Amino acid sequence: MSHVLRFSSLVLTLSLVVLWISVQIGVFFRKRRRSLEENERGDFATIMTAILTLLGLIIGFSFSMAIYRYDQRKVLEEAETNAIGTEYVRADFLPALYATKVRALLRDYLDQRLLFYTTRDEHDLMQIESATARLEAELWSAVQVPTAAQPTAPLTITAMGMNDVLNSRGYTQAAWLNRIPNAAWGLMVAIAIFCNLLIGYGARRGGARTTLLLVLPIIIAISFTLIADIDSPRGGIVRVHAENLTTLSRSLRP
Repeated sequence: MSHVLRFSSLVLTLSLVVLWISVQIGVFFRKRRRSLEENERGDFATIMTAILTLLGLIIGFSFSMAIYRYDQRKVLEEAETNAIGTEYVRADFLPALYATKVRALLRDYLDQRLLFYTTRDEHDLMQIESATARLEAELWSAVQVPTAAQPTAPLTITAMGMNDVLNSRGYTQAAWLNRIPNAAWGLMVAIAIFCNLLIGYGARRGGARTTLLLVLPIIIAISFTLIADIDSPRGGIVRVHAENLTTLSRSLRP
């Protein structure tokens, strides 16, 4: 399901088709049975109100989850920028040879982090992760060797700063993998289908125009699409742009 949710247009199309079919199934069962009596419509309206309210709450809760994750990815991008920029400055505490090496590695590392935010291809992402892991090992070695040889306070601070750089990448990775659970999506879809079945079943004979029956499927499909788009950091239209990392990269270039 997570692969499908990466494509907003596909989510919109599938949602609209499934929900519209649900309405038509409800209409089909209504035609095969007698219409609801006037005294039954009050109970039916109460049930519909309760189910639509439940669906609205679940959609709202899921939208809130997606927004929170989006904001978290933005905050972690800023934190990652600060960690890299701070460590670049702290490289002054290292011996000249190691300082030059660390700065060069940090610039290469920053390039890989920018690629992480922009790529959409899974194969490219694997190569980026491999290159990033290699650079992390080299960065840690570049600060660990002089710190172990001469564990002064400035060098210790530099080593701690490098640890922050490596940790910030891990936090970012975890935030990008943290998505709305498939169980929540399944619950939303099931309730939405049931709501549209009842909409079709409760329509009066000859009284419900096709355009009116389309209103609820369209609204729900758009809601699903927006949630899926925000919750897809790599495939959605609404994405976190690495503006801070880009600015830092420009400032570090000679």
